[in-house]
Amino acid sequence: MESISALFEEFSYRPRKSMGQNFLTDNNIVEKIDKAIDCPPGDVLLEVGGGYGVLTERLAKKDRLLTVVEMDHKLFAMLERKFGQTPGMALIKADIMKLDIVSLAPPPPALITVAGNIPYYLTTPLIIKLLTEHQAIVRKIYLMIQKEVADRLVAKPGSKAYGALTVCAAYYSHVRKVVDVPARCFRPAPKVDSAFIELELKRDLPLSGATEKRLFAISRGIFQSRRKVITNSLKFLGKPAEEVLAALAKVNIDPQIRGEQLGLEKMMELAKAFDI
Repeated sequence: MESISALFEEFSYRPRKSMGQNFLTDNNIVEKIDKAIDCPPGDVLLEVGGGYGVLTERLAKKDRLLTVVEMDHKLFAMLERKFGQTPGMALIKADIMKLDIVSLAPPPPALITVAGNIPYYLTTPLIIKLLTEHQAIVRKIYLMIQKEVADRLVAKPGSKAYGALTVCAAYYSHVRKVVDVPARCFRPAPKVDSAFIELELKRDLPLSGATEKRLFAISRGIFQSRRKVITNSLKFLGKPAEEVLAALAKVNIDPQIRGEQLGLEKMMELAKAFDI
């Protein structure tokens, strides 16, 4: 891999803070990430944010169809020069949040494995988009994200980091933190540390329809008023107090407990308890 300094000088490129551009330069971390990314034969690898190609170079050696998405025109030019003639690789200049990801999916039963080092501002919207809109075509998600968000994804009930994002990720996937990555491993160095995470999407979801929607409504209500007891958190459902108390009793939840102490399984039980 060419040095990042030489590439940036050649293309007169300067990382933009407004785009959240921080480029991984630590080869030891790149090696750990490369070993962690598991993409079965037949799957398509989708790299989000190719940057200057440090991860792209590793992914290209996995002998899988690889699609690399990069929206910055100068970074895209770097990728085109380095990988434009690479067999089995497609380069797409686009915003991942606007891209038609479904069009990239391989024929079933193969799926998409997503990997990337993304700007912090994209973390939550991209994860939620992939989990909720593309669960049927995505197998795993590997992302470099802000350590604080990674801690939220793996948080335990009752902890300060536990929240609606935790519940959403746990419902749709199995979450694992692969490695913490200090700020010094990037150029320019961000003000916070990062972490590389894996989300393995569940193929069969436990809820559907109105019950599934109720689960996430309950989650939002709980974490929008996390210091309140659960009977107060659930008032937004617009149901009579006696119905709420009956549902809580049905699944053995103390009406004076704070909702933030409930794990995903208990929240799903509560969502189902309102079903007639």
